[in-house]
Amino acid sequence: MSFTVPTEPTRELEAVPNPHPGREYVVRCQTPEFTCVCPRTGQPDFATVAIEYVPGPSIVELKSLKLYLWSYRQEGAFHEDVTNRILDDLVAAISPRRMTVRTEWLVRGGITTTVEASHP
Repeated sequence: MSFTVPTEPTRELEAVPNPHPGREYVVRCQTPEFTCVCPRTGQPDFATVAIEYVPGPSIVELKSLKLYLWSYRQEGAFHEDVTNRILDDLVAAISPRRMTVRTEWLVRGGITTTVEASHP
């Protein structure tokens, strides 16, 4: 069996049809491996990203979500901005009924940060 291993991150989120569009249910995705770069110092920032949503017509394909989150690795971004951008991009891609994105950032300079953004 042959398969292609992705070598590049991408900002393309793939939507797939919701297999149960008539039912309201909750999807939770979480990764403790999110990284980006501090826009002031260039040092890496590490976070756990938790996404919770009630699907509308589509759900997010998980491999595309993984590659999307990977795309932030070398980008300078403030915690508040990146959390809201992830929410905005997911809402645009899958049109959920409701969604919350929560990021919990590791200690930097003695301060931990948690950011939560919701739709609608």
